[in-house]
Amino acid sequence: MNSPTGEQFVLEDGRVRVEIGALAAVLREVRVGGVRITETVPADSLPSHGCGIVLAPWPNRVKDARWTLDGEVQQLDITDVGRGGAIHGLLRNTDYRERARTDSWITLGATIYPQHGWPFILDTWVTYALEADGLTVTHGAANLGTARAPWSVGAHPYFRVGETPTDELTLRVAGETRLELDDRLNPVAEHPVAGTEFDLRAATSLAGADFNVGFGQLANRAETAEVAWLVAPDGASTAVWADPAFRWLQVFTPADFPGEEGLHRAVALEPMTVPPDALNSGTDLRWLDPGERAEASWGVRYSPAPQA
Repeated sequence: MNSPTGEQFVLEDGRVRVEIGALAAVLREVRVGGVRITETVPADSLPSHGCGIVLAPWPNRVKDARWTLDGEVQQLDITDVGRGGAIHGLLRNTDYRERARTDSWITLGATIYPQHGWPFILDTWVTYALEADGLTVTHGAANLGTARAPWSVGAHPYFRVGETPTDELTLRVAGETRLELDDRLNPVAEHPVAGTEFDLRAATSLAGADFNVGFGQLANRAETAEVAWLVAPDGASTAVWADPAFRWLQVFTPADFPGEEGLHRAVALEPMTVPPDALNSGTDLRWLDPGERAEASWGVRYSPAPQA
């Protein structure tokens, strides 16, 4: 039977197992030592709530699906119909193709061609590489056109700590600022988190959590570091790390995520190189000259409960 997520790829080394689908290079599942550290996208389903997909050439949204390039308005297709914006880039319905692989890593690629509101040619790729305690994900792009082109990227993984329900986990995020959003989820201001309900720098219970927030200034990092931590009551944890190119992290906790246990709360920790609506604000947006390439990495690692 053909899968809705296209060709399937598996990486496995005896301890870490990763399942990937070609559609949007979706990260369908990650297990470490048999312990599930991501939510699962079933082989016979599309990714619910964007679970595990790659977000390129921008993550999150573009307000009104419109931005300006050299004084000329660019009108993207509206893909978030309810809010009138363009969401999660141009590849979420694209079939990535295998470009190279070994027993421990695989690179999938897809080219973005000129289209409504996007007059550029970008080659893009993502490499999933097994680590002893988890996974490294490296995103890349190359400008194949004759004019400089903007590039940003993100990912939309939902994380777990084994089979512990999300409501029993605590979350910590290194973000020192958060974005204020309007009623269409477009950013209007950036505020310090200190002294507010959005200060997740200390462990915060996810019981009943209702977050859809972008966090910035991830501990003012100059080096690769862990930026978010999920911890179970027994001390087992799943940690997300990122290199300095990933300056933002979106935290999203929908209560209606489907799973074998029925609808439940899930927690997306989305590494992003830019904040929402960066094509308009220009914040942290990278421009690639013709022929220029760029890469950026993030990853996840699992730590079992401490021995008694």
